[in-house]
Amino acid sequence: MKVGILGGGQLGHMLADAAHAISLETLVLDPKPDAVAGQVTRHLVADWVDESALAELSQCDVVTYEFENVPAEAVERLQHDTAVHPSPDALVISGDRIIEKNFFHDLGIETAPFAQVDTREDLDRAITEIGLPAVVKTRRFGYDGRGQAVLRSSADVDAAWIELGGQALILEGFVPFDREVSLIAVRGREGEIRSWPATENVHEGGILHISRAPAPDVSDDLRTQAESGLEAIMSRLDYVGVLVVEFFQIDGRLVANEMACRVHNSGHWTIEGAPTSQFENHMRAVAGLPLGVTDTEGFAAMVNLVSDVPSMTALKGRDGISLHVYGKSAAPGRKLGHVTVVAPSREVLETRIAEILGVVGDRSAR
Repeated sequence: MKVGILGGGQLGHMLADAAHAISLETLVLDPKPDAVAGQVTRHLVADWVDESALAELSQCDVVTYEFENVPAEAVERLQHDTAVHPSPDALVISGDRIIEKNFFHDLGIETAPFAQVDTREDLDRAITEIGLPAVVKTRRFGYDGRGQAVLRSSADVDAAWIELGGQALILEGFVPFDREVSLIAVRGREGEIRSWPATENVHEGGILHISRAPAPDVSDDLRTQAESGLEAIMSRLDYVGVLVVEFFQIDGRLVANEMACRVHNSGHWTIEGAPTSQFENHMRAVAGLPLGVTDTEGFAAMVNLVSDVPSMTALKGRDGISLHVYGKSAAPGRKLGHVTVVAPSREVLETRIAEILGVVGDRSAR
């Protein structure tokens, strides 16, 4: 069986690796000649809507994608000739923050208060209704802290409008959350759903820094809230593949921040920390294969390598520590790799995380 992948970044690379391990062939489409997935699979270097490239990709048994910003036109063309998973509807919803928030509300999933902003007048009106502090974000394309500005007082509004005005925006009320927790789940073609342990995420500068799993102190009620939300989303969309929802935890309740209709940075720990990684289970799901086991024993974490990759000699051969470097050129704020760690106890996990941070640097300390 052959699986087409829209997008050739590190997620595409890891999807292709996982596919090959279970005897699936892959083909990647990405306009960037240096897309890193091309290191492990055949890479079509062409525009997203290039007719000949899409015609070749449509010969695959199924097509999936590694990020939400694939042009809808490309997906629409492909689905006329082959299966596309997750559903194109999921791509549309997750790619626009207003549509996404309304979708959550329709399913009874709590979010921060929000308002659509198209003009400066809309922004002023939304601030009056929602209040400050708040966050103004682009409705599309923003990620890793890009495309957003925090409004702590009225003095911040003009600068934010100068930076972001002129495009479709959303204003979200600021959520005084205790922490961010993500839940990663996978749904097969026949409707079977499996999920990994909840993950606690720590961000620095808007970019994920450390993920820990299982997240400490997750009550049965919180776990049920998260699972119910993902199951509702998957059922409504007849979803196939991996889905991730990031939640803000506020005391005993969860407020949905956003969803990712693909494999996700906060799930990288599953490569070494779970019987079946998010990448393998995504490929199993879209290909119609039986899902792998997601129940875990022990503890795991992931530390992102951002902007540069320091010498890792001190960590080589250390128990439970694995290095993944993506082969991308260095640039400020770019994710260049990650380190995963597994451990038999939370205490050992934290000791190993400290060892990693001692080598790669602790961005939270900067």
